Amino acid sequence: MTWVPTSEAVKQPDSAGRLKRTLAENGLSLTLFALFLAFTGGQILSGHRAYNEELAEHGHAAVGLARYLTSGHFLEALFENWESEFLQMAAFVVLTVKLVQKGSSESKSLREPQPQDEDPRRHGTRSDAPWPVRRGGVWLKLYEHSLSIALFALFLASFAMHAVGGHWQENEEHLLHGQAPESLAQYITSSQFWFESFQNWQSEFFAVLAIVILSIFLRQRGSPQSKPVAAPHRETGG
Repeated sequence: MTWVPTSEAVKQPDSAGRLKRTLAENGLSLTLFALFLAFTGGQILSGHRAYNEELAEHGHAAVGLARYLTSGHFLEALFENWESEFLQMAAFVVLTVKLVQKGSSESKSLREPQPQDEDPRRHGTRSDAPWPVRRGGVWLKLYEHSLSIALFALFLASFAMHAVGGHWQENEEHLLHGQAPESLAQYITSSQFWFESFQNWQSEFFAVLAIVILSIFLRQRGSPQSKPVAAPHRETGG
């Protein structure tokens, strides 16, 4: 008897193929998200343990994981780092609009026209152009700056949560040491809050500076963050 494949049997390879293609086309974002989850999990577990050790030193009972996730200890640490990351990404996106670095793979060319600088209004009639480009007006104005707007918005949200979480953390510390709590206004005008912010901001901009300068002379074959291995040092941004 000849076996005739059912519709399910025929469709399965197609579904598997689509899944494989999706994974291949989104491998970078999926891998980065998996690493984010893994490291966040590590932060939660180690932070929870460190927090309970601190409580034990002051004669307080340990707290559960759910309670820890709403503590100032966790929120301050999480958003303090997010804040600096989004600030440096937003600033870098805006600074690279006008500023260049000769020889760096992170820079536009100073002399050659760049596709990123092209006026999108010239493509308003294209059927496959993004909706704001076809719509024009204020929608296009927002869309052509949407990346920096989104990054600065994420920075401000993280900055606000750093302030709230840090305030909770500071008052938790005061409680452990039998001190009076302080207001949010007192905390965000304190040297402690700005020390927490500046220590992260400086490290982020130093890291960006490092890749801008190192990419002039060093290479990583296969990476879009690097110039071709055989490219001269002066190439890009000249």
